[in-house]
Amino acid sequence: MTAIDPVTLAVLKGRLEQIADEMDATLYRSAFNPIIAEARDACHGLYHATTGDTLVQGTKGLPIFVGAMAFAVKAVIAKVEREGSLEPGDTFLFNDPYSGGTHLNDFRLVRPVFRDGRLFCWLASVGHWLDIGGNVPGGYNPKATESFQEGVRFPPVKLFSAGRLNQDIVDILAANTRVPTSNWGDLNGQLNALDLGERRFTALLDEYGDRTVDAAFAAFSDRAEALMRAAIRALPDGRYSFSDVLDNDGITDEPLTIALDLTIDGDRMVLDFSRSSAPAQGPINISHATTVAACYVALKHVFTEVPANAGCLRPITFTVPETTLLGAGAPKPMAGYTETILRLIGVVLGALAEADPERATAAPFGTINALSLAGHRPDGSRWVMFSFFGGGLGGNPETDGLSHANNPISTATIPPVEILEAAYPVVFTQWSLRPDSAGAGAHRGGLGAVYEIETLTDADVFLLGERGKVAPFGVEGGQPAALNRFAWQTPEGWASPPMVSKVTDVRIRAGERVRLETPGGGGFGHPAERNRDALNRDLRLGYVTPEAAARDYDLQETGLGETR
Repeated sequence: MTAIDPVTLAVLKGRLEQIADEMDATLYRSAFNPIIAEARDACHGLYHATTGDTLVQGTKGLPIFVGAMAFAVKAVIAKVEREGSLEPGDTFLFNDPYSGGTHLNDFRLVRPVFRDGRLFCWLASVGHWLDIGGNVPGGYNPKATESFQEGVRFPPVKLFSAGRLNQDIVDILAANTRVPTSNWGDLNGQLNALDLGERRFTALLDEYGDRTVDAAFAAFSDRAEALMRAAIRALPDGRYSFSDVLDNDGITDEPLTIALDLTIDGDRMVLDFSRSSAPAQGPINISHATTVAACYVALKHVFTEVPANAGCLRPITFTVPETTLLGAGAPKPMAGYTETILRLIGVVLGALAEADPERATAAPFGTINALSLAGHRPDGSRWVMFSFFGGGLGGNPETDGLSHANNPISTATIPPVEILEAAYPVVFTQWSLRPDSAGAGAHRGGLGAVYEIETLTDADVFLLGERGKVAPFGVEGGQPAALNRFAWQTPEGWASPPMVSKVTDVRIRAGERVRLETPGGGGFGHPAERNRDALNRDLRLGYVTPEAAARDYDLQETGLGETR
């Protein structure tokens, strides 16, 4: 192995991350779909030639994709090993959630990088496409009982062979979506990102030499492993357990448990999910690969100093039985995987807080509220609007939770109202913070939000969300946050779904509205310990009403919030 000095290693780390960042930026600027272009629901990285392990990721890509993409590359490697065919200019496409994907909307492109006839590494791109067929526009079908009801499924296939486009694949993609132009734009954006990444990486290899870059890759992974082992070693040995529940699976109105038994033994960690509920009938299952990726995201939240590559997972063992909803296989539906990984990340953070109470934080709002609206414009063309929405993060030992934030699964941003109104025939009649939605505490949770949307054409309505029955919890005496709420207008008045946060088969007329009220974050510490100046400010800004302050902070309405 070529020796590499620390300065060169640091320079290469920055240069390689910049390549992934440029790939991200290329896709964001060229995608047609606001969920990629504005929300940044995408990711790029470099992966090991033979193992598929993550070598380098960008700083802007979606973290959950970074962990899952290693399994995607492994799936492509397995296909190549079976068929024995790989050459420069090949590019693979797939969205299979059971072999390295997440759900069907997330399309992956994987491309080999060759040097002097030798496979050097892989480049990969993933982005959330707007619609890929299935029973529900946008793909989030709350009533799906198998993947065939969620959309078209692609195993790894060659989109390009030796640089030559397989037009048949493009034709099949176009025939299986309600919005072929949007998907075509996103596909070309991802291809452009791979082209740029290959050019930048080839130039880097020419400048530093293949052996030096190879040595840097090995050093990155070894350093991540060493830092993760040190972080685990700093925790007390023992077995720590934590669990939380999902409201329902959209089919049967019964809660499902996600349970973790975490074992610390020296510099090793075991994450055992065997006590979790069995695979669900509805679309909240996830695959083994997605479970590992979600754990990776949770661990990065705690061990922030550990570099993000495959080395950080070497000291960790995952037990994810196929008999649980966290290790489900085909054809179990997985459209709502985001709801499940949010709860999964929460239980990992909860178990780690049992090991080190100083790391305890209250629960965030814990749902993306995947809302799809779809209809036809006056000219007959189809429109499909999909978006996710914000809420409050949990209070913590230092501060209140962040209001109207995104969930801790990602660095994605909530699409701006101006973009959504420009792209689709909708008008937001309200977009505001939700009073009294935060869990009370010495450090309260962040506030959720209220979104009210009027459609300018008749529209079908679909929602796949969570936290409608089991509120985000508080810790250390803090109170839970408000529950998730959804309603739509009918000629008889406002209606709400029986499954609370999951609904399909709803149609509203032009001029009618849907209303989403998202949860806040849980509170940290007993509410009586809250600083009275902070409470006065909450009252003045309307974050907390006088009635809620009297109830939650154990005060009389007269003299609310007076400084003690």
